Amino acid sequence: MTTWKNTKLKQLTKALLSMKNEAEMLNFLRDVATLEELEALSSRWSVVLELEKGTSYRDIAKKTGVSTATITRIAHWLNNGEGGYKTALSRSKKG
Repeated sequence: MTTWKNTKLKQLTKALLSMKNEAEMLNFLRDVATLEELEALSSRWSVVLELEKGTSYRDIAKKTGVSTATITRIAHWLNNGEGGYKTALSRSKKG
C-alpha cells in the first residue's frame, strides 16, 4: 500500500464499525476473511494479551504457536505503533 489509510481500508473500517454486537461482528469477520486469516488475527491478539501480562516471548510462543519473530513485531507495534492495541486493551478491560 502506498498509504495504508487508503479508501478501501476506510470503507472496511466503516463496515466494521457498523456491526452492532458480537454476533454481527463474528458473522461479518467469517464472511470477509478466511479461517486462516481469522486464526492469524486471533493469534496476534492473544500475543498482545500475553505481552500485557508480562509473559516471556518464549512462553508466548509455546502457548500460541506464534514465532518469536512475530511476537517481537507485535511487541514493537504494541509499544511504538499507532496506539490501536493499547486502545483495544484499555476498552476490552472495561467490557
